[in-house]
Amino acid sequence: MPLQVSDYSWQQTETAVFLSLPLRGVCVRDVDVFCTENYLKVNFPPFLFEAFLYAPIDDESSKAKVGNDAIVFTLYKKEAAMWENLSVSGVDKEMMQRIREKSILQAQEKAKEATEAKMAAKREDQKYALSVMMKIEEEERKKIETLKENERIKATEELEAWKEHQKKAEEQKYIQKEGKLHQQEKQIKEKKKKLKNKKSLTGNLASRNLTTNGRNLENIFSEKLKEDSVPAPRSVGSIKISFTPRVFPTALRESQVAEEEEWLHKQAEAYRAMNMDIPELCDLKEEEKNPEWLKDKGNKLFATENYLAAINAYNLAIRLNNKIPLLYLNRAACHLKLKNLHKAIEDSSKALELLTPSVADNANARMKAHVRRGTAFCQLELYVEGLLDYEAALKIDPSNKTVLNDAEKIRNIIQGTERKS
Repeated sequence: MPLQVSDYSWQQTETAVFLSLPLRGVCVRDVDVFCTENYLKVNFPPFLFEAFLYAPIDDESSKAKVGNDAIVFTLYKKEAAMWENLSVSGVDKEMMQRIREKSILQAQEKAKEATEAKMAAKREDQKYALSVMMKIEEEERKKIETLKENERIKATEELEAWKEHQKKAEEQKYIQKEGKLHQQEKQIKEKKKKLKNKKSLTGNLASRNLTTNGRNLENIFSEKLKEDSVPAPRSVGSIKISFTPRVFPTALRESQVAEEEEWLHKQAEAYRAMNMDIPELCDLKEEEKNPEWLKDKGNKLFATENYLAAINAYNLAIRLNNKIPLLYLNRAACHLKLKNLHKAIEDSSKALELLTPSVADNANARMKAHVRRGTAFCQLELYVEGLLDYEAALKIDPSNKTVLNDAEKIRNIIQGTERKS
């Protein structure tokens, strides 16, 4: 058993209490301090100091300073008043145990709140980082769109310039062709004048031939000009058309759309009526809605060391039936493996609550619940509370050597004869 420390000194003001506790040559690293608003415990094996405080204190702003073979506490009172004593007088063992348990629960709640606050801050940081990333991506997208728009404008301007150049070139060619035709017509007219001085018959025949030739030439040049002005044929292309698939594979002319829509609506209503409390069950098979099947699945996943998947299976089974103690007991084992110690304590306590009344059939389950909760307490370095659970397990099965050896190790740690593992 640990040795209780009684040679301490304390002073007070209306707002604070100053407590000095000698360490008796114990290494500072071996000092374990646990403090709540009504309870103070200092464990430095083989010595132990406990104080059931006279009035509540502000444990968050209170401080402890270790040095010169002593530990000095500065405890700030919640209400300004002078205390008659440091500890409450007339406290029996049952009241001490209740204060200890209440203090542990308060510490667990604060640790849980701190963890949730940390997770909330982490989520806010992730949300802020995501918004910053989205803003950066939006700016990058706008830059890319601006570059694309500038390139499009530049390409459009170049295309318009090329079209204008082509138009001018076509006009130049047309002017040159018109000039050639005008010169040829002029030459024909000069030849006609020269032939008028010849004999009437010969002149008439010649003039007729020349006129015919001139008309033929005009027809040839006009047809050639028309051929040059005809644009080239368009390039070949293809158009892709996609259709949204129908829910029912029948052709639209053969289907009855109103009846199909009514059938789908009835199916959705039936699923909602069956799984009103748990919408996720809509996509599960019938055997996956059985808590016993889910428990066996979680046990198999635990055996393969897939603890997160096992927890998911137990979670769904508990949502289906929250009165099966083995589900909480098995989930506590998974939390122990994952070092979720507070959750392991909660699940073990819930399993013990459901394992009532205490009968022979549930003795093994009750022993496992005490051992798992005691293990979680010890890993949180709450060895006194862990020892209480191990002793409760030994009352159920006194011949269990493993539990007996572990309980002995915890006693040695509390007394300071064995190092913490």
